Amino acid sequence: MNENQQFDVIIVGGSYSGLAAGMALGRALRRVLIVDSGSPCNRQTPYSHNFVTQDGVPPDDIAAIARKQVERYTTVEFLSGRATHVSGSDGGFSVDVEDGASFTTKKLVFAAGIRDVMPAIPGFAESWGISVLHCPYCHGYEVRDEVTGVLGNGDKAFELVRLIANWTKDLTLFTNGPSTLNKEQAAQLLAHGIRVAENEVLGLEHDRGQLHHIRLKDGGPQAVHSLYAMPAFEQHCPIPQVLGCAFTEEGYIQVDTQQRTSIPGIYASGDSTTRLRTVANAVATGTSAGMMLNKELVAEEF
Repeated sequence: MNENQQFDVIIVGGSYSGLAAGMALGRALRRVLIVDSGSPCNRQTPYSHNFVTQDGVPPDDIAAIARKQVERYTTVEFLSGRATHVSGSDGGFSVDVEDGASFTTKKLVFAAGIRDVMPAIPGFAESWGISVLHCPYCHGYEVRDEVTGVLGNGDKAFELVRLIANWTKDLTLFTNGPSTLNKEQAAQLLAHGIRVAENEVLGLEHDRGQLHHIRLKDGGPQAVHSLYAMPAFEQHCPIPQVLGCAFTEEGYIQVDTQQRTSIPGIYASGDSTTRLRTVANAVATGTSAGMMLNKELVAEEF
């Protein structure tokens, strides 16, 4: 690839959202480069759900089909690797990649997603996305009525427990230490038959990611078939923060209704911008970013 090429748009991140943005821009006849490192956050998840026409399809299969379809648009090019640095401003950005190449572009889309930061609990990372889950809308139906746990504490854990109780009544909140629930929250859980275990969590026992017991200090193993958790996360690509893009209090890239960031010429989409971590939502926001970005280019050129 000629690194002196001028692109209309460079998309950092070539998973569901980046591919959707690339398709919208390719169909608008824009010259696009998609840079992708190949590390989607759902790479351990066996099946995707709540995506009409793709319900129950492995995420890798969805991505492979999407990539093949985007490749049909000859103005869209792909580069396997990681973007390392961006400089310049609206209309004239320079993007460096890890192999030393540099490319220029009028506009940017960041669609690199997020990276989950796993707690230091043996078995957690190995079971993440398989039986240790983040989203009941993505996975709740498949584990409905099973023996289920929620790992967390305080207000956020209480809200998650209330939500998960819609899918199962056999539910335990594991606080991994003294509970920080207030009296009203504790009373509500008790009234709904939801147990609270304050024992320290020592590890998760699983078979190739399929959880069967949670090991507790001073309590021994307890049978659990699925466990919901809300681990910390960080942006997969640090460049938007380095550039000075505004972020939400939760740590997502702040965008408006057209997927524009706080910096002119830079858009963002997918998991890096919202807590709604579904493939369907990543595709929707990527499509919006591509369409709105092309509209901006048209306005500047016409």
